[in-house]
Parts: sequence; C-alpha cells; structure tokens
Amino acid sequence: MPEVRTRIMLVDDHAIVRAGFRRLLEQRNSYQVVAEAGDAETAYALFLELQPDVVVLDLTMPGVSGLELVRRMAVRQPSAKILVFSMHEDALLAERAIQLGARGYVTKNSAPEVLASAVEDMMAGKVALSPDIAQALAILKVTGEGDPLTVLSARELEIFRLIARGQTVPSIAAFLSLSVKTVANYHSLIKQKLNITGDVELVLLAQRRNIT
Repeated sequence: MPEVRTRIMLVDDHAIVRAGFRRLLEQRNSYQVVAEAGDAETAYALFLELQPDVVVLDLTMPGVSGLELVRRMAVRQPSAKILVFSMHEDALLAERAIQLGARGYVTKNSAPEVLASAVEDMMAGKVALSPDIAQALAILKVTGEGDPLTVLSARELEIFRLIARGQTVPSIAAFLSLSVKTVANYHSLIKQKLNITGDVELVLLAQRRNIT
C-alpha cells in the first residue's frame, strides 16, 4: 500500500525562496509540495481548488497581506493547517496570526529541521512555534502589558510596520499594489487609532513594541 503523503502548498513572493522550501520539505518522503503561489489571490484560489493538508506562507507579500490570507483561509476552512514562515520575529505578529487562524509560526532564521518538524506537529494537532517565537510570546504573557497595536487591522498593522521601517507612502503603495491615496488614508487612520500625531511617535512606538 503506497504511503500517504502530506500535501503542502507554499506561498512566498520569491520563487527562489519557494524552491528552497520545496527542497527542504521534500527531503522527507512523507511530504509532497502540490502547489506554489507568489501572491495571496493566487494562493487562495489554489487553496480552494486543491485543499492542501498544510499551507506554509510568508506574511509580507504584494497585494493582499499574508495576515489577511490567513484570515480568509481560516474562515473558509476552520480546520485548515496554516503555518506562517516569516522573517519577522516579533510576538505581536505571531499572536495576531494565531488569533486569525494560523496553527503555527516559525521564523526564517530557524534551523531547517524546525520547519519540517513544525509541519509534523501541526498534522498531529499541535500548535507549532519556533523557539524564538515561543519565548517572545511567553515574555509577552508574563509581562502582561497591554498592546495598543491590537486596535489595528491586519492591513493597518502591515502598513504600520512598513512606515516604522522608513518606507514612504508611494513606496508602500507600489510594494502592496495599492494606490497612493489608499495608503495615505490608511496612514491617517493608523495615527488616529493609535492617538499619535506624527511618524516620529509612530517609529518610537514600533521600537518600544519591538516591531521590525
């Protein structure tokens, strides 16, 4: 009887990164990458069509954000096993992703075997976290600090991070495939929600919350 393999979809806007993920995962005979996507819209269409066992996705993509993609997938299929594999190490993003329906969060600086083990853990019904994210979430819970950024939507949080990293409104618009006016409106709404008046305060808040 042939071995049943875990069917995986990879979502990242860099083809070379996806190729690396594929090689890493398919070293295990029990894993099979059945689809790849470079943006959220394509990924969601493939998710509906193929119904993979696991989705491994990055958060930073042009167009619809990774966080929004997590939300859409989880709403459509609450049992979906979604693993965020991201360069971002802050606890807030991991917490938000899990709240939206992700079953795991692994940072890209983790050892290669951590990603493969995370897929295995999720298939066993566990929440999979890389050690650095597990520690960051534990510290967040122990300190009990209220986080003002919880008022931001997934898209607002993404734009907040890009502004805090020094990106201009036009550059953010180009990266996210949005109009400059739309990003400018988000920019104003973010400041209003956070009760701050300028980008200096925004950057300082990002630094305090270790948002990169």
